[in-house]
Amino acid sequence: MIADPQGLAELIARLTPLSRIALDTEADSLHSYFEKLCLIQVSTVHENVLVDPLAGFSLQPLYEAFAKRQLVLHGADYDLRMLHRGGQFAATDIFDTMIAARLCGYQELGLAALVAKHFGVKLSKASQKANWALRPLSNQMIEYAINDTKYLLPLAEILETELRRLNRWDWFSESCDRMIASAREPRERDESKAWRIPGSAALRPRAQSVLRVLWYWRDAEARAWDRPPFHVMSNDDIVRIAERAVDGEAFSTPRMSNRRRKSFEIILALALHIPEGEWPVPTRSGRRRPSREQTERFEHLKNTRDKVAAELGLDFSIVAPRSALEAASVDPQTPLLMRWQKQLLDLGTSAQVVHAS
Repeated sequence: MIADPQGLAELIARLTPLSRIALDTEADSLHSYFEKLCLIQVSTVHENVLVDPLAGFSLQPLYEAFAKRQLVLHGADYDLRMLHRGGQFAATDIFDTMIAARLCGYQELGLAALVAKHFGVKLSKASQKANWALRPLSNQMIEYAINDTKYLLPLAEILETELRRLNRWDWFSESCDRMIASAREPRERDESKAWRIPGSAALRPRAQSVLRVLWYWRDAEARAWDRPPFHVMSNDDIVRIAERAVDGEAFSTPRMSNRRRKSFEIILALALHIPEGEWPVPTRSGRRRPSREQTERFEHLKNTRDKVAAELGLDFSIVAPRSALEAASVDPQTPLLMRWQKQLLDLGTSAQVVHAS
């Protein structure tokens, strides 16, 4: 565990001659409202290292070292966003083993499944939901963290060989570049719509009004407590309570302190008296009904996508997800599709495809 500037400087010196390193991160999103980066795992051909972002020293030299190398990650989006948020880090070259596995036609894409397939090693998932902000880390957590990067470099070599054999390396490179660009785009929560959680659309307008109030109450409680909102009350609970409360039916609540229960009861009583004119207005998608020509183009693209995907031995969604097909039926040059995806769809049944053995 590297927890001081000197140890970090020594690590960076060892990274200097290397062009490719494996990387992963751990955060505490399951244990706090204000998610923070808690651990950075780095593996090279020589060693496996853990870096402690909570030790109170600058990680900027490490981020600069990362930017000069190809980073091998599995499911890179979350990790790149965490690093960008924590230190404005922007990757320049990545090898995402999950994307590679998808383009090779694998059915099981999890890291544990890939490690078991290629190395015959069964990885433990015991620390998957651990609180990574705690110190010191247990031996079990350390082993789990190291295993997240320990096999990535040899796995990348295997997958690269397969991608090149299948003539899909260009597809992979473009997909990784798309991942880098996507991770740099901020994801802002729309506070006016955040309360529309699963199950809310089925509620009547008055129940939606109650749900909206309860959602903002729960969010404020979670912020003050610095815990994820589900620690205060689950989505299922607030949807159920909102529905039963407007009908005057009895309902149960999760355990909570006397202060929180009193606050909840006051908020619920106020929510039940919100006038009809202030109830939520049903949302409209804003999407226009597709024309007959667009519908026909969509069906043609979908049929082409399905046939090409079957020939390639790939999941339909990686050749082109439905949302991208809908956009392409309006604008064939939609940015939702990458160049290689457009080429496959344009070539259709005459596409020269390479079958996975």
